[in-house]
Amino acid sequence: MASLKELKDRIKSVKSTQKITKAKQMVAAAKLRKAQAAAEAARPYATRLSAVMASIAGKVDTDGGPKLLAGTGSDKRNLLVVVNTDKGLCGGLNSNIVKEAKTRARALLAQGKDVEFYLVGKKGRAPIKRDYAKDVSREFDTSTVRNPGFAEAEEIADELLTMFEEGKFDVAHLVYPVFKSALAQDPVTVQLIPVPAPEGEVVAANGAAVDYEPDEEEILAELLPRYVKTQVFGALIEREASEQGASMTAMDNATRNAGELIDKLTIQYNRSRQAAITTELIEIIAGAEAL
Repeated sequence: MASLKELKDRIKSVKSTQKITKAKQMVAAAKLRKAQAAAEAARPYATRLSAVMASIAGKVDTDGGPKLLAGTGSDKRNLLVVVNTDKGLCGGLNSNIVKEAKTRARALLAQGKDVEFYLVGKKGRAPIKRDYAKDVSREFDTSTVRNPGFAEAEEIADELLTMFEEGKFDVAHLVYPVFKSALAQDPVTVQLIPVPAPEGEVVAANGAAVDYEPDEEEILAELLPRYVKTQVFGALIEREASEQGASMTAMDNATRNAGELIDKLTIQYNRSRQAAITTELIEIIAGAEAL
C-alpha cells in the first residue's frame, strides 16, 4: 500500500498534468475556430472549380486531351500521397489516416499493382515505414511552417506534377482527413492524378450551350494544374482543422480522466490518513492504560 507521502506526491503530479491538458484544450479550441472557418470557406471554391472543369472536360476527347486528364494509359504504378499532422496529442487521428493508407496500399498490391508513398507531415512516417520502408519515395516537411497554406500546397503539387511528367507514377491518390466536427474527422482517399474525368457533360445553369475562347484544351492546360493545387491545399487545411478538433477532444478527455483520478487518489489518501490517525490513537490509549 502506498504511503501518505507517495499518494500526496502522485496527486500533485496528476494535478500538474491536468493543468497542462486543460491549457492545451483551450489553445486547440481557440485555433479550431480559425481552422474550421478556413476549411469551410475553401470548400465552395473547390466544388465550383470541379464543376467548371467538368463542364469543359465534357467537351474534350479524353483520349486525345491533356495528359493530366487522359493519364498514361496505365494504372500499374500508384502513388499514395498521405497527409498526416506534424504534432501529436490529437487522439487517433494519425493512426486512422495511416490505417486508411495501408488499407488502400494492400488493396492495390492485391491487384498486382505497384505502390509508393509520398508522405506529408511527420506523424505518419514511422508507422508507414515499418511496413513499407522501401516504398517511401518522398517526404515533405510542413513542420517548419506555422500555418501551412497555398504556398506549401503549390510546392507539393508542382513536385507531384513533375514526377507525373517524368513518368514516375501512373496514378496518384490523396489520403487525408475531412473535418466534420470536433468529434469526427474521417480519412478519405481520392484520385488526384490523373484528374478524374467527369461522369457526364455539365451544361450551364440556364441550359444554354457554352462556347469557350480560347478552346477547351488550352483552358484545361491552365485549369488542371490549378485543380491539383486546390485539392492539395484543401487537404492541408482540412488536416489543420481535423488536428485541432481531435486535439481539443483528446485533451478534454485527458482533463476529465485526470480529474477522476485525482478524486480516487484523494479518497485513498483520506482513508489512509484516517487509518493512520486511528492507529496512533489506539497506540496512545493502549500505552496510557498500560501505565
